[in-house]
Amino acid sequence: MELLQFTSSPLLHGSSKFINSPEFYKSKLSNLKKPPTTTFRCCNHPNKTSHFANSKAFENVTKNLVIRASKSAELETAVIKKPQSQRFQVSKGYPTPFGATLRDGGVNFSIFSSNAVSATLCLITLSDLQENKVTEEIALDSFANKTGDVWHVFLKGDFKDMLYGYKFDGKFSPQEGHYFDPTKIVLDPYAKAVISRAQFGVLGPDENCWPQMACLVPTPEDEFDWEGDLPLKYPQRDLIIYEVHVRGFTRHESSKTEHPGTYLGVVEKLDHLKDLGINCLELMPCHEFNELEYFSYNSVLGDYNYSSAGIRNCGHDAINEFKLLVREAHKRGIEVVMDVVFNHTVEGNDKGPILSFRGVDNSVYYMLAPKGEFYNYSGCGNTFNCNHPVVRQFIVDCLRYWVTEMHVDGFRFDLASIMTRGSSLWDSVNVYGIPIEGDLLTTGTPLRSPPLIDLISNDPILRGVKLIAEAWDTGGLYQVGIFPHWGIWSEWNGKYRDIVRQFIKGTDGFAGAFAECLCGSPNLYQGGGRKPWNSINFVCAHDGFSLADLVSYNQKHNLANGEDNNDGETHNNSWNCGQEGEFANILVKKLRRRQMRNFFLCLMVSQGVPMISMGDEYGHTKGGNNNTYCHDNDINYFRWDKKEESKSDFFRFCCLLTKFRHECESLGLSDFPTADRLQWHGHAPGLPDWSDKSRFVAFTLIDSVKGEIYVAFNASHLPVIISLPKRPGYRWEPLVDTSKPEPFDFLSSDLPAKEIAIKQYAPFLDANLYPMLSYSSIILLLSPDENA
Repeated sequence: MELLQFTSSPLLHGSSKFINSPEFYKSKLSNLKKPPTTTFRCCNHPNKTSHFANSKAFENVTKNLVIRASKSAELETAVIKKPQSQRFQVSKGYPTPFGATLRDGGVNFSIFSSNAVSATLCLITLSDLQENKVTEEIALDSFANKTGDVWHVFLKGDFKDMLYGYKFDGKFSPQEGHYFDPTKIVLDPYAKAVISRAQFGVLGPDENCWPQMACLVPTPEDEFDWEGDLPLKYPQRDLIIYEVHVRGFTRHESSKTEHPGTYLGVVEKLDHLKDLGINCLELMPCHEFNELEYFSYNSVLGDYNYSSAGIRNCGHDAINEFKLLVREAHKRGIEVVMDVVFNHTVEGNDKGPILSFRGVDNSVYYMLAPKGEFYNYSGCGNTFNCNHPVVRQFIVDCLRYWVTEMHVDGFRFDLASIMTRGSSLWDSVNVYGIPIEGDLLTTGTPLRSPPLIDLISNDPILRGVKLIAEAWDTGGLYQVGIFPHWGIWSEWNGKYRDIVRQFIKGTDGFAGAFAECLCGSPNLYQGGGRKPWNSINFVCAHDGFSLADLVSYNQKHNLANGEDNNDGETHNNSWNCGQEGEFANILVKKLRRRQMRNFFLCLMVSQGVPMISMGDEYGHTKGGNNNTYCHDNDINYFRWDKKEESKSDFFRFCCLLTKFRHECESLGLSDFPTADRLQWHGHAPGLPDWSDKSRFVAFTLIDSVKGEIYVAFNASHLPVIISLPKRPGYRWEPLVDTSKPEPFDFLSSDLPAKEIAIKQYAPFLDANLYPMLSYSSIILLLSPDENA
């Protein structure tokens, strides 16, 4: 009889020909003299046997079997076919750590795939990659090169200009959640860098938008000189965060940088951030992506959306450039936080490409419905299966790498609520080790104690870095104020954004909510044991209107995105100040500048952590487009020429206000302010108006450095003369008044005409009064009264 055995590769022994045809197996099986019960040995469990009671069972064993001729009816023992290579010395390797790792004078390759029946390591030189060729394939043996669900191999040799990927074989059955395709080279999820096209934005052969990609192989020359760099470890309450897009920050020609649009370009402009008072840089996602994924001619703009840049040294230089950025930022006292996306991947839904996770083990890495459909809580076609044991360990390993190897200081998690949802095939025993009474959770159900968040929060490396959640997703889960936090997670406070926008533009009914925002949102965070610094305060971010557009447009203007203005948020809580669009009369423009100052002042005097969006410090406009993710052009580029024009105007105002915040002990409190320090006022001292019609909020705050601060916001269309709190032996002096023209909007100590400006207020201040114009805000400081 002939022997049937499991093997890792669908290869016919004695031949290099692949056996992929079920008809081949059926023809071989039909020639067997099948006894009523036939025994064969399982390679993954060589001490166990399995039995098939009839020929139908034989016909079901096709792709996973190797048939070998034998005259003996006795069962043969399994024969290990060791991997072979013409270039490298090959041995079985080690199952951990995952990825490609330097050790023992060679490189160990290890990757998880529980459902694949075979695995092949593909080695690709940089030159072959550009021609879509594989330099060498090393088929892994399921005995020697597999431990549990981990495939592994160890190679010694010359890896210069060498990249790698994998091919996996198994079921291609979307309804069961499997997408194995042995013709596809897939990326290692644990790859340290990914290489694709030689030039940024250049189409491949035959105008291919998806050229072959491959992974970096580590080399002993990867050492980077950190020059003694150590984490800055600022208390989070002291941060002023700046959200930046690496490419957009210096890509415009006006940046005049040597390396525009790169990490090195950002390094050249770090002093700008220092001048602005920034001590934390939040990098929007800067991992490898396909810049031509949505490649099309833009009939509105008359161009293609992406330009070009280069790749060097198989990705090693990119890693070192990023490290250089972090090192140089730390030298200037600026922490670096990464915006990371663990909620979805580029592989999309069932119609998307097979690039990595889908081809490695789709049913593990993605959240699937019972018939293989992709859940879409991300709005991008799929949802990462974050709370699966393998996937959550992958996420933690990624974060550890960025902290230990790249020296980043923390993370902002995009659509973080997805990370709290139950994984596919939720099983409390599998997750927690014990059953939970009443645990009848379906896939995607929000979990009170998500295993992934628990793992990150208690990790000895990660719990000491900044952890910021975007506490919502596109599936309707909104967790601002209730995100599982373990006492250390902060949140993008979307409610702060919405309330501040409504109050500043003069909407009734928001005075009380606005006051909560100024105090760090205790209504959201105090009850859960958190502090003001758990609130990341922002008015604008990369999504939505820029600050200048927030005061210039009532409606979105997204035609340039090519979706007939159907994309982007419709409810923006914006106000154009009387005329729609950038071009308006002088009175409207003056009001817009005043409103921009009001928003920025509000950010800087609120408890919590303020975040500024790139370009808002000079009034960058995107032409009313509130969904500019698809633009690699002037719409998103930081305009350094416009910033220079604003140097003595709004940019000056922003710099002085951030400096003022850093100087004040009271504007970054470790706990929520109480009546011992803070007192609320209305048009008269001590009489705040919290009615629905109120558009005025004022408070005094005791500060150990400045003495006492008076802050007031008049969001009414009417001017008002306010009475100030009496302080015997002292008088109030103006510091900021957003209704005044620059440079008198901020009376800095170096302003030549400061004393003259203050004297103009004297008639009012002598009477303990102050006149406020409509839509304006002020900061007054208490100083000794020389005439008292």
